[in-house]
Amino acid sequence: MSEVLFIGTSDAFGAGGRRQSAVLVRGQRGSMLLDCGATTGTGMHELGIERNEIDTILVSHFHGDHFGGIPLLLLAALYQDGRKHPLRIAGPPDIESRVRALARAMGHAIEDRDWTFPIVFQEVPAGSAHEVGPARIQSFATRHQVEAHPQGYRVETGGETIAYSGDTGWFPELPRISAGADLFICECTLHGQRLDFHLDLETIERHRADFDTGRILLTHLGEEMSQRRGECSIETADDGLVVKI
Repeated sequence: MSEVLFIGTSDAFGAGGRRQSAVLVRGQRGSMLLDCGATTGTGMHELGIERNEIDTILVSHFHGDHFGGIPLLLLAALYQDGRKHPLRIAGPPDIESRVRALARAMGHAIEDRDWTFPIVFQEVPAGSAHEVGPARIQSFATRHQVEAHPQGYRVETGGETIAYSGDTGWFPELPRISAGADLFICECTLHGQRLDFHLDLETIERHRADFDTGRILLTHLGEEMSQRRGECSIETADDGLVVKI
């Protein structure tokens, strides 16, 4: 059995006073963060999650609300935790250069520090399958702003499979890519269709019969969706939600 803990479920702007994208997956072989938005550290502290628990951070794309929390998590692991075991950071091509550039821009460069633990970067290009930390990963391209290198993932934790959309607008292959997953964590920024690079509830409802998954949970909720969470035809996630699969 795997456990999924939603650390942050808002859009980039913290709609509803909630945190940005981060989902902790606890599987048979260890724990993985799906994305690490800028507010992840605060969420982990509030929810009692130890940084040392995390074996891998898997990044869906290079927007701050999805990977902006990595530099400070690394520093906290070094200076507060004295971490010893490796931390793997996986994601689209250029994951290492993007994280290093972000850290420098924030004033917390990774270079020239005496790290007590190895930082291992791993590229997982769209359309490929890899062993990534405690899970088997299959990556797929999504329909989002191309400069951010957007991807989604199928995460096999052992006995269970989780599909994660990252940020995306609708594309016809999405039901097939997520088919058979025990849980599909699907972005739903909007209530009505207004953008081609973010999903909305009306579109997901229209295609609901096309999805063959054990359970769908909507996340990355914008202001309208935040106000409707818990009242939609499809289940919505909230900060702190725990799901066992």
